[in-house]
Amino acid sequence: MKGLNTALGAAGLAAFLALGEAVPRLSLVKADYFPPTSRIARALGTELVDGAFWSALGDTLTGWAVGLAVAVGAGIVAGVVLSVVPHLRAATASTIEFLRPIPSVALIPLAVLLYGTELRSVLLLVVYASFWQVLIQVMYGVQDVDPVAEETARSYGLGTWARVRHLLWPTALPYVMTGVRLAAAVALILTITAELVIGAPGLGQQIAVAQASQAVPDMYALIVVTGLLGLVINVGARSVERRALAWHQSVRGEVAV
Repeated sequence: MKGLNTALGAAGLAAFLALGEAVPRLSLVKADYFPPTSRIARALGTELVDGAFWSALGDTLTGWAVGLAVAVGAGIVAGVVLSVVPHLRAATASTIEFLRPIPSVALIPLAVLLYGTELRSVLLLVVYASFWQVLIQVMYGVQDVDPVAEETARSYGLGTWARVRHLLWPTALPYVMTGVRLAAAVALILTITAELVIGAPGLGQQIAVAQASQAVPDMYALIVVTGLLGLVINVGARSVERRALAWHQSVRGEVAV
């Protein structure tokens, strides 16, 4: 089954690339706006031997990784604290519901005002967007703790730290990993968006420069790179999730299938 899925995926990709080659050559769209796949591939090859491309890729990965790390750490700590202190959660519920729906791109003027086109502008947007993904999942995970197990732990005299370690954390971990996976994707989106709109160094800035200079094949080549980067991040996040939850019934069932 796995081999069949791989073959079907490869066939679908080949058909998509062939379609991308045929559509502009058949003049269904202007090649000036949508170049054939072969031209995009040549532009991608040129980018791969350009030092500026690798520097931009490094800037993008730096903003993504640092922002994601801060968001995950803050989201886990805040989620656990808010969940185990009922009065604190009640006091912050309305604030969370007010802040969470605010689109991160709406903070771009604030980020530019505070930090200009520096890395800190990117981090502000990435952390804000990714933090909520982790926080909400952690809070859901803590709520999912079995009340009977909680009472049993208390009756055996387990302290707060012991309950967090042996009861709360194992229950919340699947939710945490889901939050991290979602946050990783959101962090990449906001990193590229910030670079594209603000002009911070990175792949987004390179895409904007290529578009402004009418280097359309190069623009599409860089867009392809961002897509591949998202694919790698998603696959990596799922791999980490499976390893971290190898004991969990959902992962065991997935492996069995």
